[in-house]
Amino acid sequence: MSYLTGEFECKLDNKGRMMIPAGLKKKLPEAEKEGLVINRGFEKYLVIYTKQEWDKKLDELNKLNQYEKKNIEFIRYFTRGATELSVDAAGRVNLPQGLLDYAGIGTDVVLNCQMTKIEMWDKAAYNTMIENEPENFAALAEEVMGDKRREGGL
Repeated sequence: MSYLTGEFECKLDNKGRMMIPAGLKKKLPEAEKEGLVINRGFEKYLVIYTKQEWDKKLDELNKLNQYEKKNIEFIRYFTRGATELSVDAAGRVNLPQGLLDYAGIGTDVVLNCQMTKIEMWDKAAYNTMIENEPENFAALAEEVMGDKRREGGL
């Protein structure tokens, strides 16, 4: 899979179904066959992975020493609520109500693609988060990214 990019506004129907936007669907050719996985994010949003990307996450978790309490807790909280999604013939996915409630997602949704995952936000919450951009984004970029050329990165 290539990296995912884009921001898509969607609506949920009264049964909790969402039509996958055509522009995003083109970037997820394996989704109809293999399905997707949705899970809680680290904040009040949801994360959608392709099945292949989710399996990579599980492979990472499986390498943790499961006799250490902090590892067990992380695995438990990271995977709680994870649900496989099937894409129906109309290109929709049926989203679990428990996860929608967790993230406070109503009818209007924003899908924000981030490399190999898709964040799913309630539209109002997403707009609030975006409006709270750090005052000095350039300073944040320098702190996070630094000079990757010296470190053998970018």
